[in-house]
Amino acid sequence: MSSSIGEKCTQIKQEYDGCFNSWYSEKFLKGDASPQCDDLFFKYKECLLKTLEEKKLDTLLADARKDNPFPASSSTSSASSSSEPNKKN
Repeated sequence: MSSSIGEKCTQIKQEYDGCFNSWYSEKFLKGDASPQCDDLFFKYKECLLKTLEEKKLDTLLADARKDNPFPASSSTSSASSSSEPNKKN
């Protein structure tokens, strides 16, 4: 497992990665989608966000999201389905 962008977050990242990998292989793939690692995820996310702020990367990410927002899933599916009839003609 890889290190986190912030050294102080690496341990919690590794704990989360281990939890997630176990959950995914032992539960999710067998049909149990109930959450198991949420607490670790939120601890890691909190640590990561603090690290991004300290490194002044949070503003860069916010600017990048404004310039290139993620497409909405509904517009992506409707755009692809509406363009298909034109391809058949």
